[in-house]
Amino acid sequence: MTQVEPEIAKEISAEPLPDAELDASGGFSREFLEEVSQLVEADDRDTLRGRVDGLYAADVADLLEQLSADERVPFVTALGDDFDFTVLTEVDDTIREKLLEDLPAEFVARGVRDLESDDAVYILEDLDEADQAEILQQIPEFERLQLAKSLEYPEESAGRRMSTDFIAVPPFWTVGQTIDYMRETDDLPEDFYELFVVDPSFHLQGTVSLNRILRAKRPVQIADIMEDDPHVVRYDEDQEDVARMFDRYDLVSVGVTDEDERLVGIITVDDIVDVIAEEVEEDIRRLSGVGDEEMTDTVWYTARSRFIWLLINLATAVLASLVIGLFDATIEQMVALAILMPIVASMGGNAGTQTMTVAVRALATRELGGYNAGRIVSREMLVGLLNGCAFAVIIGLVTWGWFGNSMLGGVIAAAMIVNMVVAGLSGILIPLALNRMGSDPAVSSGVFLTTVTDVVGFFAFLGLAAVLLL
Repeated sequence: MTQVEPEIAKEISAEPLPDAELDASGGFSREFLEEVSQLVEADDRDTLRGRVDGLYAADVADLLEQLSADERVPFVTALGDDFDFTVLTEVDDTIREKLLEDLPAEFVARGVRDLESDDAVYILEDLDEADQAEILQQIPEFERLQLAKSLEYPEESAGRRMSTDFIAVPPFWTVGQTIDYMRETDDLPEDFYELFVVDPSFHLQGTVSLNRILRAKRPVQIADIMEDDPHVVRYDEDQEDVARMFDRYDLVSVGVTDEDERLVGIITVDDIVDVIAEEVEEDIRRLSGVGDEEMTDTVWYTARSRFIWLLINLATAVLASLVIGLFDATIEQMVALAILMPIVASMGGNAGTQTMTVAVRALATRELGGYNAGRIVSREMLVGLLNGCAFAVIIGLVTWGWFGNSMLGGVIAAAMIVNMVVAGLSGILIPLALNRMGSDPAVSSGVFLTTVTDVVGFFAFLGLAAVLLL
């Protein structure tokens, strides 16, 4: 049988931060950060280890991010074997990749060996093949082969997220044999919640939770108390789909199988929490057009990553300006139009963004699809119509009182209704269309939506003004 699997991330210790090291917001105090920087600069390793001893891995990660780029490598090397590489799973990708490039391969290999397999893969996966090979070469053969196999799985798949450390037992064992095995085996996981039942070919037969084992009599066979229809995922299944399974069925862990349906690893809920956080953060960034940008990225990288989407936005703004240019004579005759037209466009843009945000998230969670798309589109159109009428009355009365022109108030009211309805439809139809074409709606929906609401808003307002007022 195979075993092993502490899935809960190992912390440097279970000690909370001393109050003296915290500021009013709960972060590190300036005095503490300055002290750590001075200790790093002075290469006072013993004192530095004493100051960070007792911090959680996540706290050390925050501290590492607060240090300057030149201080990070000396900080890690000063801690030496006391540095828990779990910290690198908590820092920004940019910092992690830079540290791994600058630290000696043998130092990284030594730290990675102490990690769970899924954490080790997470740390190594973004390195190029040459750097991966150099680090893996420093690791004992059995562990090296396991990590190399995991790194071959598709990115953001169950295979990349799984741990190859788990406890497996045969179905014919008794509860007593299983308990004795767990008591007598030294290299069992530090934390585990389920046992996986397999046949001689390692095909998954079922799972047994610890509470069932503890409640059963010793002579009872594992086959009699196991869950014989367990949830299972293939190694190449997308991590988002796995996360949805955990959410839907309230799972603690799930087995991962290969193409021959043999159990090769497990995924636990703590890993899925990370997946959910990463996917939400990724969607938010994409909706804003900032890609995979991190707070610790350089000025040049940040500017370059934002440039493309700003350039696309410039092109759409030019298109909206061309629409305005069609009515330049109309605007010259009534200056009030130039004052009022941004209101129509901005209201449409905001309304469309509300719909688009809900739609993109619903597509990501599989709550929106062909079966209910028609109903949701109709709903958003009616919502746009209802809000459009409400704001049409408001802006119509404001315009009439402002400029003393009831017809102008009627024109902007009508344009508001048109643009709000179009915004609601665009906010749902654009993500649906992009998703149908195989594109990520979180990436480009905003650009198309802004273009539509600006063009329709300007055209409706200025077109109606040209026909009815002049």
